[in-house]
Amino acid sequence: MEEIDIALVTKRSIRGIFALASRTFFLQIVNFTGNLLLTIFLSPSSFGIFFVVSAAIAFLSYFSDIGLAAALIQKKEAITQKDLKTTFTIQQILVITVVVIALLSAKSIGSFYNLTGDGVVLFQALAISFFFSSLKTIPSILLERELRFEKLVLPQIVETLFFNVTAVVLAINGFGISSFTYAVLARGLSGLIVIYLISPWRIGFGLYRECTSKLLSFGVPFQLNSFLALVKDDLLIAYLGKVLPIAQVGYIGFAQKWAFTPLRLIMDNVIRITFPSFSRLQENKDILKKAIEKSIYAACFLIFPSIVGLVMLSPYFINLIPKYIKWEPALLSLAFFSINAALSSISTPLTNALNAIGKIKTTLYLMIFWTIATWVITPLAIFILGFNGVAIASAVISCSVIAVVYLVKKYIEFDLAKTIFFPFLGSVIMGLAIYFLSPIFIKDIISLILMILLGAVIYFFTILLFARKQFMDDLKLIKENIKN
Repeated sequence: MEEIDIALVTKRSIRGIFALASRTFFLQIVNFTGNLLLTIFLSPSSFGIFFVVSAAIAFLSYFSDIGLAAALIQKKEAITQKDLKTTFTIQQILVITVVVIALLSAKSIGSFYNLTGDGVVLFQALAISFFFSSLKTIPSILLERELRFEKLVLPQIVETLFFNVTAVVLAINGFGISSFTYAVLARGLSGLIVIYLISPWRIGFGLYRECTSKLLSFGVPFQLNSFLALVKDDLLIAYLGKVLPIAQVGYIGFAQKWAFTPLRLIMDNVIRITFPSFSRLQENKDILKKAIEKSIYAACFLIFPSIVGLVMLSPYFINLIPKYIKWEPALLSLAFFSINAALSSISTPLTNALNAIGKIKTTLYLMIFWTIATWVITPLAIFILGFNGVAIASAVISCSVIAVVYLVKKYIEFDLAKTIFFPFLGSVIMGLAIYFLSPIFIKDIISLILMILLGAVIYFFTILLFARKQFMDDLKLIKENIKN
């Protein structure tokens, strides 16, 4: 890859990070507010139903793609209209098949989980929304290939606003589970309209043998990887809905959602950028090494302190927010899911790098291991420890990040210890300060907010004290690329 191409990738990646970060900051405020209000006005059982039904739809959705979208993004050569039409045609055949099966089996699934009529309708609405989402694939691929993340953020902003406003307004007015039903339909339709306005693509159908064979060579292992992730995560949730009381599933969903919020806030953006960016850099291992280290550092720099702060301050949130005491049984699960989230901030960019350089079979073997481990350890942990065993098992399994580091170093030599040391140190010092100061100073919501701000100040002061040069160098790189 020529130097000018590397410079372009660097510039667009950094701009993409800021576009996605600013979008995420706004969306997390919306999501936080929406989730807070929904957990006040809806019962744990309602959340449990939404959690289980969403997982069931996610399970079906994995049969709608065979990795062709990822293959187009990873492809070294320029993509053609034949590539796009082939991908779109195959995907729609699969999507329509899955949606029809989902709609026809809705009542049976509702009976299996003892869902009310509203729960069955929610399942059907999620299936229809899934069809809307599939139509966004090609416009999104075109933007990701060009690393135009500043445009990709717009549909997500619109979708999040439509979902949260609709769900909260209806929940306040007593719609219960139906609040989610109307919200997911509003989200799906609004996002579809916006993506075609900013990245128009004339829908076309066609199947071309030469395109299909090339794309499937990467796409099938990639999708098998994703399918195993589905079996590991979403199918497990469906299993939990059958073996545990629905309120306990609600506690698990609550804990997982909040523990993974820093991960979703930051890591989803990192994944969105690093896969296409690493793919463009796959021929230059020296530059790719630096990109991997920078992506892990950026993720850990933000995720580590966020998770530590969340775990330390969550008991105060529970006690100070009206009607939130009902979630107190979820605090232990929150702590163990947070361990998973922290270690995932390291393993996710690394598996992304393996996919980007074409080592899709390596990540497939990792996913096979994680899936087997999850389904062996989690049921055993539930039997011994109850519903908290789900989070404890996830924390134990996430320690396999050591194996991921070893595998990536076989292809790309990078320094993990140096990359994560200062974010880890700063988070530990911040956590200790919050632990000892919180019982003394936190008396109400205002003092809780002030403690959050104090924790942030302590963390950044620690980074500047021990790693000022690295921090300032990164800041200079960002400023240069934003200006250019």
